[in-house]
Order: sequence, then C-alpha cells, then structure tokens
Amino acid sequence: MVRAVVVAVPGAGKSTILKKLVEKIPKLKIVNFGDYMFEEARRSLGLSDRDEMRKRIKPMEYKQLQERAAEEISKLDGDLIIDTHAAIKTPYGYYPGMPSKVIEALRPDAIVVLEFRPEDILQRRMKDLQAAEGQRRIREVEAVEEIEEHQMIARQFAAAAANHVCCYFLQLKFTYPQKYPYQHADEAAETLADLIKKLKGE
Repeated sequence: MVRAVVVAVPGAGKSTILKKLVEKIPKLKIVNFGDYMFEEARRSLGLSDRDEMRKRIKPMEYKQLQERAAEEISKLDGDLIIDTHAAIKTPYGYYPGMPSKVIEALRPDAIVVLEFRPEDILQRRMKDLQAAEGQRRIREVEAVEEIEEHQMIARQFAAAAANHVCCYFLQLKFTYPQKYPYQHADEAAETLADLIKKLKGE
C-alpha cells in the first residue's frame, strides 16, 4: 500500500493533474482532505461552504477538524493520493495544512509539492471567478507576489512535515510557458505516476 500527499496552492490546477493521474493508474484512490474536513465541519459547526472554513473557524477548532479528518483517512485501504494544502492562508496568517498529529496519522511515503508560475495560477483563479454561477469556486484574487510567497511558505511547511515523519519530499516546478494546453498537467501526472510505481517497487 502506497500513500502520497500532493499539495499546491489554490488555483494551481491540482484537480486536473490528479484526474489525469487516475487515467494512468485507475486503481489509485484520490482522497480530498478538505472534503473530509468539510463533512465534519458541516455536521458539527453547521457550515454550508468549504471556503468558510478558513474564514470562520478559529485555529483550535480548525486543528481538531484536521485531526479528525486524518484519523478517518488513515482507516482507508489501497494506494492513496491525499489531495491537500501545505499552508492555508487565513485572516490570522499562514496555518499548517499538515501539522504533527495530522501527518503522523496519514503516514505518507512521500509528500509532493507542485509549483507553477504565479501568473498562471492567477489566470486560473480569474477563470474560477468568471465561471457559471453554481459551479464556481470562490478564490481570492491576490497579487502575483502574494501567490509566490504562498508557494514558498507551502514548500517550507511541506518539507517540515516530510522531515517530521521521515518520508520522501519531491518538489515539481512548472515555471516555463506551456507549448500546448495542459502541458504542465500532463507532465505532472506522468511524474506522479512514475513516483507511485517506484514506491510500489514496480
């Protein structure tokens, strides 16, 4: 059984990459950490939107939701990709997406950080805001410099989490212009597929 955590800042295109990854390894399960957290927040705190979690929940409550989500995910069988964030931007500052108890419960074999050109991330976020009503995700429109800072903090947090549980740490950077649509997504999915196969000893 292989478990890998994949992180990126909001709007980086991680969902598209993971869909392409599953096309390459159909038996692989993609687990969205935020979905597990939101389900608990919906039941216990009455929240109706995932994006409310970063704005309305106090740090201690957020930590408890993280730990409960990690406990539930730890019970899952099979090869898993855990889709989450390494650094969460909140009104209080950056908060770790994988604090000690959470990463200990998840027990990953590897943590992979995906990084992209801030300009590309900003463009994706703008598309999210302009999407059809009822289908869009509400994402903050930040300056390019703020996105770059977020990626840097996320990388540092992810490296600290990998060090804490002694697992592999891999940084994938896609900072060059794409020659065709979804080039970065295709290449990221291919690299992740190779990593999973290596971790399985194939």
